Amino acid sequence: MSNETSLDIQRILGMLPHRYPFLLVDRVLELEPGVSIKAYKNVTFNENFFQGHFPGHPIMPGVLILEALAQAGGIFVVQSLGIDAGEKLFLFAGIQEAKFRRPVVPGDQLMLEAKVLRRKMNIWKMQGIATVDGQVAAEGVFSAAVVDKGKM
Repeated sequence: MSNETSLDIQRILGMLPHRYPFLLVDRVLELEPGVSIKAYKNVTFNENFFQGHFPGHPIMPGVLILEALAQAGGIFVVQSLGIDAGEKLFLFAGIQEAKFRRPVVPGDQLMLEAKVLRRKMNIWKMQGIATVDGQVAAEGVFSAAVVDKGKM
């Protein structure tokens, strides 16, 4: 287990299999292994999804906000367990109680926070909340599993 609490994009690339245009976490600000993570995504007009969602009124799709929370959760689990990200995957297994409170638009900094609610063997359940300027944009309870890449 690492004691690092802040992670830059190079460290994140070593922990997640996601790459452009689907990597949705830019930096980890705080990480307390086994407890919680705080990270962010800078939302820019250059995001490819803004071309069609919605022309003339760009809004980040809600499912991508939830995906960003799940990716932050993946970083959290990899760091908490000290696992080799090259051998394991953190797979999104479900979402409950998802709510969308405000649109996320170009220029926003999407803050991503997740805390562990429960862990049973390789299944993790977390409460996630995404905010912009202190206002809740989306929230939900998500679960994910750590699996061996070789067993897929």
